[in-house]
Amino acid sequence: MSSTLEAHIDAKREFGKVICQRIVENIAKLGFPLQTNIRMPDFDAAQFNLVTDPFTQSEDLVGYWYDTRQQRIGQIKFHGDGSFYAEYDVVQPHPRKAQFFVEAINAWGHRDTIKTEAKLLTLPQ
Repeated sequence: MSSTLEAHIDAKREFGKVICQRIVENIAKLGFPLQTNIRMPDFDAAQFNLVTDPFTQSEDLVGYWYDTRQQRIGQIKFHGDGSFYAEYDVVQPHPRKAQFFVEAINAWGHRDTIKTEAKLLTLPQ
């Protein structure tokens, strides 16, 4: 890992851990028990790289989470303007609302404003 990449990861670690915690809180708020078979996001478990945004030309830090079979289960992206976007797969029936399936939790915002939302799919009747 390059020292530039390590520096970007270190600079975002604290904020990234807060984002991961907010995703975990959103999963719990839906009614999933914290001791569940859903793997929870861990900032340090993501595999990171730097990408150049084609529009702004800024260096963005992008991390991906993988399951044990190396299938991608989430991503977190820190943009050069200080904003971020994250998506983390849940892929479980909603624990309280039988008509819904929870596909993922999305998170976005800036350091002072983190918003999260469950991505729900309606199950056919």
